[in-house]
Amino acid sequence: MYLGIDLGTSELKLLLLDDAHRIVDSTGEPLTVSRPHPLWSEQAPADWWSALDAAMQRLHAMQPAALRAVRAIGLSGQMHGAVLLDRAEVVLRPAILWNDGRSAAECAALEAAVPTLHAVAGNVAMPGFVAPKLLWLREHEPRLCAQTARVLLPKDWLRLRLTGEVVSEMSDASGTLWLDVGARRWSDELLAACGLTTDQMPHLIEGSEISGRLRPELADRWGLRAGVVVAGGAGDNAASAVGIGAVRPDQGFVSLGTSGVIFLAADGFRPGPRSTVHTFCHALPARWHRMSVMLSAASALRWACRLLGFASEGALLDRVAALSPAQRASAPLFLPYLSGERTPHNDPHAEGVLFGLTHAHDAAAIGYAVVEGVGFGLADGWTMLRPESGAVAALSLVGGGARSTLWAQLLASTLGITLYSHESGAAGAALGAARLAWLADGGDEREVCRPADVVRAFEPDGAESDSLAHRHERFRALYPALRAQFAAAGGPVG
Repeated sequence: MYLGIDLGTSELKLLLLDDAHRIVDSTGEPLTVSRPHPLWSEQAPADWWSALDAAMQRLHAMQPAALRAVRAIGLSGQMHGAVLLDRAEVVLRPAILWNDGRSAAECAALEAAVPTLHAVAGNVAMPGFVAPKLLWLREHEPRLCAQTARVLLPKDWLRLRLTGEVVSEMSDASGTLWLDVGARRWSDELLAACGLTTDQMPHLIEGSEISGRLRPELADRWGLRAGVVVAGGAGDNAASAVGIGAVRPDQGFVSLGTSGVIFLAADGFRPGPRSTVHTFCHALPARWHRMSVMLSAASALRWACRLLGFASEGALLDRVAALSPAQRASAPLFLPYLSGERTPHNDPHAEGVLFGLTHAHDAAAIGYAVVEGVGFGLADGWTMLRPESGAVAALSLVGGGARSTLWAQLLASTLGITLYSHESGAAGAALGAARLAWLADGGDEREVCRPADVVRAFEPDGAESDSLAHRHERFRALYPALRAQFAAAGGPVG
């Protein structure tokens, strides 16, 4: 039995996997984001630990025998969060999250200071990455920075609490802008640009390697046996890829989680100069991946549900499903930039927009505009990825939004590619974390990382694709027309 722990933005999830690839059980604990100022996004690491403990206590009550049979634990987590620790390993401030946009000026400064940044880190500096956050803290919270002995990523802080080990792995470390992504090691040059050294960084391993063992007192508290190993794990997207078996070149997925991602595995390090596409290490040795990232996907649908007074996303999507093709074609357009945007715009000041509202539009029309707008944002990212013609036969669907057949079909027609849904698609990163635990326990990659079984294939619909192409053209004209207004407004108010 293997346990996957996924520290998401809106929820911490646990998943138990047996060696027949059966998900035995899962549970989760909600998390909230604090937005004390415009552009800010933070969480208290203590809340992550409280959520993990509550979820583990619940899982123990649900599955005591299965937990006792766990041989290894895998970790996955939201990327790019900055957890600052002093010499006593005390957290110094709330963690600054992946969708925090305060450090745009520091990104420009880092790009100017390190001309080799793109070649070494494989990525353009964006406010979501860790390095510009540290530059912002040096400028605005210098006393706190002076106390900082270590900088950890969210899941790696959980690892520290679980094992006592200060360790990270390649996929998550790629999102710091301190990793030499091609060489898979910390870059002294990039760290020095932020006033740091390798001594302040965690030890690096591969995601399928052992990082430590669970503390005995936690094993007793949660009903696990002594000596359970903890795998290196992965950032959430690389873990999702392992979970659905996207570990070979040109295998990939579309993720409809809090953020939206299109992920393609690769067998080499091929950064795109000045591209807003990310180039990161994969969770497995000698592999990399490229991905487009938009900051609001399923979170935009949750926002619409709250705005319109629906009890659930499913209830709103049921209303959307009843719209005729003509009603969809006349719906407003939605720019899904509720937290700024990465691919393709790299603009923390971008804002969400409903364009073209009339008295004729109801909640269903707005709901349709939101799911369509997320699809258009993903399509812009797909264009930026520029896969070779015919290289990608299909993509899998993962994340909470993958449960919606309406959204899946709309995405297939928008992207112009076949999408596969899987029974385990919503498990995503937690399943990948459990598989990485299995590998750390000695599992064979060909068996452990086999592709997930396909439940349904969604093929592009020609008529729908034609209608969407016209609306997408209008969608793409809106951002450049409004960009100066976004900058003048100073970005989203949290």
